[in-house]
Amino acid sequence: MVEQRSCSNLGGLVFPCLLLLIISFSGCVEVEAYKNYTVGDSLGWYDTLLKPTVNYQKWATGKNFSLGDFLIFNTDSNHSVVQTYNFTTYKRCDSYNALENDTTEWSTTDPSSTSIQPVTVAVPLVKEGMNYFFSGDYDGEQCKFGQHMKINVTYGQGLPKSLMNPSDEAPAPANPNSGDDQSAPDTVVPANFSNPQDSSDNAVATSGSVSLSTGFLNGVLVLLGVNLYYLTG
Repeated sequence: MVEQRSCSNLGGLVFPCLLLLIISFSGCVEVEAYKNYTVGDSLGWYDTLLKPTVNYQKWATGKNFSLGDFLIFNTDSNHSVVQTYNFTTYKRCDSYNALENDTTEWSTTDPSSTSIQPVTVAVPLVKEGMNYFFSGDYDGEQCKFGQHMKINVTYGQGLPKSLMNPSDEAPAPANPNSGDDQSAPDTVVPANFSNPQDSSDNAVATSGSVSLSTGFLNGVLVLLGVNLYYLTG
């Protein structure tokens, strides 16, 4: 009888431990991966004179942008990609008079070029809060014709180490005159995702959270086995 009571007590201890284990690990299973968002999807990054149906603010609605995510701009050498944290610069569609530390021109137009070339620009999101994007050349004409949007960037998982910059500035933009190098920023991409790639709106678990959740399930099975052993032994 004494042995039976001790086994019952042990079983009573295992269940609370199992409950605590489930609570402590439940938050780890739903961690989202860093994402790449293709701006405008198949329409790309253009003004309404060229693509009458583009609406970038509508495209951004409902998406959760976080630190460490990338925006992928598919455009051409006749349209620019400007990122700013200054609302006045954004409202004026003016990249020429912007302050150096709050505006980055990731890709510029080349009016002197005799041919228009496709351009892909990858822009990392490295600061929380409002981020503004527009095409700033031709006296802001393209911006005024719909080539602009604003997004709110949340903390999310925080910046990956590869995007942390001691100077607290965004990674250097691509040189628009450097041939094939103009298609991506000069930065190190986090190891847990490829860049660039299209991203769905659904949350994707990181490799770290997958391995963690696997270990969690193994732990639950072990505890269940121990509990059943003592209860039936």
